[in-house]
Amino acid sequence: MSSGEKMKGPATAAAANLDPNNNKNNGIHTYEAPWRLYGMNWSNRRETRFRLAIGSFIEDYPNKVEIVQLDETTGRFYRNPKLSVEHPYPVTKIMFIPDKESQKTDLMATTGDYLRIWQIHDADEEAKKLELKSLLNNRPKDEYCVPLTSFDWSEVEPWRIATSGIDTTCTVWDIDKGVVDTQLIAHDNVVNDIAWGGGVAGSVAAAPVFASVSDDGSVRMFDLRDYRHSTILYESKPPQTPLIRLSWNKQDPRYLATVQRYSNTVVLLDLRFPSVSVSELHSHHACVTSVAWAPHSKHHFCSGGDDFQVLIWDTSAKQPDRELEPILAYSAGVEINQVQWSAAQPEWVAIAFANKLQILRVSLPT
Repeated sequence: MSSGEKMKGPATAAAANLDPNNNKNNGIHTYEAPWRLYGMNWSNRRETRFRLAIGSFIEDYPNKVEIVQLDETTGRFYRNPKLSVEHPYPVTKIMFIPDKESQKTDLMATTGDYLRIWQIHDADEEAKKLELKSLLNNRPKDEYCVPLTSFDWSEVEPWRIATSGIDTTCTVWDIDKGVVDTQLIAHDNVVNDIAWGGGVAGSVAAAPVFASVSDDGSVRMFDLRDYRHSTILYESKPPQTPLIRLSWNKQDPRYLATVQRYSNTVVLLDLRFPSVSVSELHSHHACVTSVAWAPHSKHHFCSGGDDFQVLIWDTSAKQPDRELEPILAYSAGVEINQVQWSAAQPEWVAIAFANKLQILRVSLPT
């Protein structure tokens, strides 16, 4: 398939969704893995177009992580066994180093039982491999590890990675030195997700700021310049309903999106108005499982859910006294496990469902 046709809308009950099994839809490319997928993300380097990492979800100790690449000539994904490794337990998140200009060592990180940093040797075919560079344990004196639920890689300070864990803590790592920079008790219950601020120069998020969500139902923001204090940005309703996902707007860091467990609602927050949501979006018909802001736009984000849908939203289309509706829709036919918007190629969104990775070409209205 060649790249041409794009994700279409509007996202109404009568919207014509693209069929993932129809090869005529050449704005869709699919990779079928031999196992169920959960972890998935794009490479950020412009020189490695259409390179993604995927992680298996196998209910056993041995799992897999591999890097796949789209051949733009044939429109097919291919894998190289040299860029595939065994991973203890399923990965809870995968990310590549946020380095569009390829100025730094090519790295990838994963979380599960520990934070692992992988170096990608990809320049020479003979030496091609994924090499474990460091294994970081935030409880080095304990006999057992504390499972990590998620992490985020700072775009402003790419030597920093922040992880969230089931032990109520968030840990900020200096991955260059392989040491803990800061560890703090962030919540009263399991911390499910974490996100660095948007990173726009001159904004509050250009400072070392991150936010986290928890089973305690709160979104809390921390500033590493005074990490002993946090700001509660939002608390779920009814009280202490777990919040499971968090995404921070990279182009307008006043805004965040979060999701409650077992909820069809995406909650939008504004840092200027803590404790209340600025919008609650209900167009999904089942639980929302993933949400991601567009890296290139302050108004657009995508969400995926158990209703088989990927929805694209434009917050600038909000009208007074009317709930915001999605502008584009896509149906995968099964529950969506993950959505990720490409930072290097903003026309493309990746989704993971069942054992499939798909990338979708998105045409945003002008």
